Amino acid sequence: MSKRQGIGEPSVYHAVVVIFLEFFAWGLLTTPMLTVLHQTFPQHTFLMNGLIHGVKGLLSFLSAPLIGALSDVWGRKSFLLLTVFFTCAPIPLMKISPWYFAVISMSGVFAVTFSVIFAYVADITQEHERSTAYGLVSATFAASLVTSPAIGAYLSQAYGDTLVVVLASGVALLDIGFILLAVPESLPEEMRPVSWGAPISWEQADPFASLRKVGQDSTVLLICITVFLSYLPEAGQYSSFFLYLRQVIGFSSETVAAFIGVVGILSILAQTVVLGILMRSIGNKNTILLGLGFQILQLAWYGFGSQPWMMWAAGAVAAMSSITFPAISAMVSRNADPDQQGVVQGMITGIRGLCNGLGPALYGFVFYLFHVELNEMAEVETLGKASKPNMANPTDESSIIPGPPFLFGACSVLLSLLVALFIPEHNLTLRSGSHKKHNNGAQTHTHSPQAGASDGKEPLLEDSSV
Repeated sequence: MSKRQGIGEPSVYHAVVVIFLEFFAWGLLTTPMLTVLHQTFPQHTFLMNGLIHGVKGLLSFLSAPLIGALSDVWGRKSFLLLTVFFTCAPIPLMKISPWYFAVISMSGVFAVTFSVIFAYVADITQEHERSTAYGLVSATFAASLVTSPAIGAYLSQAYGDTLVVVLASGVALLDIGFILLAVPESLPEEMRPVSWGAPISWEQADPFASLRKVGQDSTVLLICITVFLSYLPEAGQYSSFFLYLRQVIGFSSETVAAFIGVVGILSILAQTVVLGILMRSIGNKNTILLGLGFQILQLAWYGFGSQPWMMWAAGAVAAMSSITFPAISAMVSRNADPDQQGVVQGMITGIRGLCNGLGPALYGFVFYLFHVELNEMAEVETLGKASKPNMANPTDESSIIPGPPFLFGACSVLLSLLVALFIPEHNLTLRSGSHKKHNNGAQTHTHSPQAGASDGKEPLLEDSSV
């Protein structure tokens, strides 16, 4: 283990490439995925979409803390390889297996690449650099979606879905090869066991252990509630918004692709340039609050907006709201021990995974309650023609609220903002003296004298005012 594998020293750029390739591959499949989903479940497209996302999200919610904790022990690289491989494994099955949607649901166990990536970044950055680094990673996620859905839609229309699936599979294989050959391990060698045979206690492997710690640490509890209430509507919006633009607002396929590209570029600027300026000028907590405020405005605008120009304006606001998650991740990382970065990032990613399951189902249910039907896939596949608003009741066309789920989402984010007001910022300090040490493959923990007094109930984040 003395020889570091990979190209160069661990860097944020390694993490950026891994994230970009994984989500670029899935972005290519946006249109083919909707097509296959509709062909498989023509009468219950959005119901089954919500169910698939629900199972996948629940599994990632349960597995994220466990995988994060194990990466704190055995290193990040192995778990990056594991999560990317199994997350992308369903891609080539899209055209050859009737069990595709079952496989994609079960892949949620490993759909937690973000938690390992954020822990990787925390290993190699200083505290003052972390928010910028997380912003860069999140911006890369946005960048991967700037062009990939449009490319996938064009190739699908011109050459068929099979070519898109083959291309996405190739990108996924490239990502796996990059991790194997180019990504160096970021976790310091002294914090890892000598071999993979080193014993791991049940407490470390228990997926519910970190969840129990949420209730023991009020700060972690507040952060998790904030993430849940703010990401729930975002996850639901992501699953249905582009279809909503096509069928209710009347965007053409080309306009939807342009919308994705513009909002993606603005999000990249927000998460790199704007985020860094805000973190230095108004602080971590106020940046989170500002991002939540932008998200409330964005969702309210989506909910009441009935004209295309309103969607474009709200999209610009949505780009600014994208600063919230990297700011939250920076706050969590800054106040957690170096040997618990995987645990806390896994916890946050797990909450997001749960939202990825519940959000689409919630939005689909609210659309159903208000008779806004988003299941006419034939209209979506017709390029160059703007769709008319697709409402079950003709009187709904003049409805005051074209997008009811977005208003429900705005209310959820408002609650999130109220919870975030109580998150302490200045009185949180990084604990020292509680780093894991490994000797001859066995784990021993060296704690500071203060930590010894609270064995078994040690909070993940420490409040220095206590």
